[in-house]
Amino acid sequence: MSRRQKVALAVLMLPALAVVVAFYAVPAVMTAAMSFTDMDFRLRWNFVGFATFLRMAEDFLLPGILQNTIVYTFATLALFNVGLAVLLALATTFVPDRIGRVFQALWLLPRFTPPIVYGIIWMWILDPTGAGLLNSLVVAAGGRPVNWITDYPMAVIVLTNGIIGASFGMVIFYSAIKSIPRDYSWAALADGATWLQQVRYVTLPLIRWPLLFVTAYQTLSLLTSYEYILIITGGGPYFASTVWSLYAYNLAFGGYFANYEFGYGAALSIVLVVLGTVASIVYWRVFRFRDMMAEPKIEVM
Repeated sequence: MSRRQKVALAVLMLPALAVVVAFYAVPAVMTAAMSFTDMDFRLRWNFVGFATFLRMAEDFLLPGILQNTIVYTFATLALFNVGLAVLLALATTFVPDRIGRVFQALWLLPRFTPPIVYGIIWMWILDPTGAGLLNSLVVAAGGRPVNWITDYPMAVIVLTNGIIGASFGMVIFYSAIKSIPRDYSWAALADGATWLQQVRYVTLPLIRWPLLFVTAYQTLSLLTSYEYILIITGGGPYFASTVWSLYAYNLAFGGYFANYEFGYGAALSIVLVVLGTVASIVYWRVFRFRDMMAEPKIEVM
């Protein structure tokens, strides 16, 4: 590449680089720096070292919130964002393409729905009175209305986030499965493999890369997401459905509180970055990413 071409390439990349620096790099550095301050509504950069991180050891709410975060993240991931997504993708590959596309389009509708509308729909479904969809069915069956949000807060946030989260993996896995050469399935059938054996020994190993991508991406997304929890349960009752990211948001922007503790909220968000990094490294080892990236070996007989 000549010098002129390098200059032209740099000029073309400069706008994108400026956007990345302005909207990603600078906020990340500012958040990291803010975590070492006790900044509040006065917006003073008063550096206190690791005091904000040491404060976490004295926060009696954090153990329960950490437990909520782990349960919420991995239950939603296993049951819906990966588990149900794989089942939906497999189901739509065994039906005519036209029917599969219609089914996928219907399942994708919640993702295109504004979060507040999606949350209100679920609040109607889970309404504690007989007017709610679920309770109307319970009453029709001879039961009494149930306060779903109060009695089952963790199940509510896993279900409501999982239903909308499964659509992303469904599309990715469907595309990956469709790209598998049919020769593999024909060879498995010739060997007498059942449908489950084909899925276990042919399909899943061949979509290992999409599985890694969706699992890692959705883990990071779930660790930092809180909007549907904020809309539907508000993190209650009594912090029973409050996750780490929602707690940091409330501290920084005055949800339950009015102190606007930006420094402590930033420190909490740094912990999420560490948790996400650890999870990514674990996935790297579990999915054997290096083996996937290795060049294929060709043997000459």
